[in-house]
Amino acid sequence: MKILVAVKRVADANVKVRPKADGTGVDLTNVKMAVNPFCEIAVEEAVRLKEAGIATEIVAVSVGDKTAQEQIRTALALGADRGILVETDAEVQPLAVAKALKAIVDQEKPGLVILGKQSIDGDNNQVGQMLAALAGLSQGTFASVVKVEGDKIAVTREIDGGLQTVNLTLPAIVTTDLRLNEPRYASLPNIMKAKKKQLDVVTPESLGVNVSPRIKTLKVEPPAERKAGIKVADVATLVDKLKNEAKVI
Repeated sequence: MKILVAVKRVADANVKVRPKADGTGVDLTNVKMAVNPFCEIAVEEAVRLKEAGIATEIVAVSVGDKTAQEQIRTALALGADRGILVETDAEVQPLAVAKALKAIVDQEKPGLVILGKQSIDGDNNQVGQMLAALAGLSQGTFASVVKVEGDKIAVTREIDGGLQTVNLTLPAIVTTDLRLNEPRYASLPNIMKAKKKQLDVVTPESLGVNVSPRIKTLKVEPPAERKAGIKVADVATLVDKLKNEAKVI
């Protein structure tokens, strides 16, 4: 079975980003970039399925400018077999990404598509669901456990009320949650091997996909700074302030 894994280039989770002075977006100048953490979980799950003998090939796909090749190479170092970059300088939004991935799915015909449930920059949590709708495939989102048996896959989902298990027929779309696994680190030998693995570059136009932005960002600004807290002498004072000042009780 072939597995398609989507990876996204985002600012490193440990970096504190700042908005541009004109408020038109986030300033990424000299900011360390990395693979979206949820995408790393998706890659790890695909690699584990291959190590278990369930998958035969893992294809890592990204949509973005040419710098996204770095994140695809990271996925290759983690265990993916080859990569595909849908290269565009346009601002890629969830629907455009889903359309580009759908075109790749039509070409590659994978048995399973694994994506992170969301990216840590936009936090939209939309691409997996949109891709499933466009491709007409069943979906298991927010996966904390994935079990593949034959042409069936059981996905345990994390929902507000607890856990829900859905049984899907392959091919299917799965989006990963935090507790699915813990991604491994790429070893130096695998990083060197990744440089020689196949990485194809295509354009949205060659796929017949329009990636023009449909949503306009009006302004980006940092959240309001929190006021400093205070210390109270006793419980009675705390209750009084919660009741009469904060008015939360």
